[in-house]
Amino acid sequence: MATRETELLERAQDALSRVIDPELRKPLTELGMVEHLSVDASQDPVVVDCTVALTIAACPRKDDIAADVQQALSTAVPGAQINLAQSVMTPAQREKLKEQLRGGKNKPTNPFTQEDTLTKIYAVVSGKGGVGKSSVTANLAAGLAARGLSVGVIDADVFGFSQPRLLGALGEVPTRMDEMILPVVVQDLKLISIGMFVQDNAPVAWRGPMLSRAIRQFFTDVYFGDLDVLLLDLPPGTGDIAITVAQELPAAELLVVTTPQQAATEVAERAGSLATMTGQRVSGVIENMSAMVMPDGSTLEIFGSGGGASLAEKLSATLGYEVPLLGSIPVDPLLGSTGDAGDPIVTSAPQSVGAQALNAIVDQLAQRKRGLAGKSLPLSF
Repeated sequence: MATRETELLERAQDALSRVIDPELRKPLTELGMVEHLSVDASQDPVVVDCTVALTIAACPRKDDIAADVQQALSTAVPGAQINLAQSVMTPAQREKLKEQLRGGKNKPTNPFTQEDTLTKIYAVVSGKGGVGKSSVTANLAAGLAARGLSVGVIDADVFGFSQPRLLGALGEVPTRMDEMILPVVVQDLKLISIGMFVQDNAPVAWRGPMLSRAIRQFFTDVYFGDLDVLLLDLPPGTGDIAITVAQELPAAELLVVTTPQQAATEVAERAGSLATMTGQRVSGVIENMSAMVMPDGSTLEIFGSGGGASLAEKLSATLGYEVPLLGSIPVDPLLGSTGDAGDPIVTSAPQSVGAQALNAIVDQLAQRKRGLAGKSLPLSF
């Protein structure tokens, strides 16, 4: 009997090792959340008792965790009576977990500036508002996540936050473990926005020091885990937030979004040229709202043409290296309607002309692998 119990217990433990916490994206067993697990094979049916320790009492995903644990144990021990209980971590257990998540550090740090980070960071910028920078950011993020990459998004446009709507996270509230914040998981990516901390679409009226502090907290207090790509949706222009991001994330590369008309490209050139002062690299130009494809197959250049290519050429000359035009996104009514619905066009309408152009840009970014040059590898011989 004891042998059978041991076998069933091992099967149950193995099953729980594959249950992933929906916010932390790590196995429950690795996070120390399986507080108790036992199997009593002397009864008919077999009884499995399990207690899962939640990080906080108000865990918004506790029902999902319970369902996943129930399913895993029922599959591992077919026909068993599953007695599942949930408790809450003690302060000491939470401190241990936070230290584990921070890689052994007991204080908040900016993980994206550590020597061992492999995260590719893109700051999406524009010279002026209204060019579709936020829509481009949301769709690039959703497209990269759909390709299996681990993606994080920081909505750094504090005054004009829009990522919660564009990515379908309206009303979602990040979980707080004391001072540590867990980003909202949506569209299979991790998102944080100041819009998640204000009520009823209230405006944010902050001056420079408050803005800089909020952005720094996004880097240090929010636990993103190991990301392949981090995208930042920056406000238009070259103000406090752009400078703070350059200081806090010197390795961030810029993606400059513009529309075709000259007035937009001239202002966008200033945003891109900021890289000469900050030491950042401009990875490319994205032209939004280019020609609209008409029902008869012809195109209508509502906002002119050639602005994106012209901007790429000017930035290449100013910065001294090639800044490519990554793509031109046509005017597509679906881009607006899918954004309003919180369902990015790259995944909800992939055959549309807008999605095809965006996915072509996503493909280019997805091929830019995380670099190992200069990194120490955790190998021992």
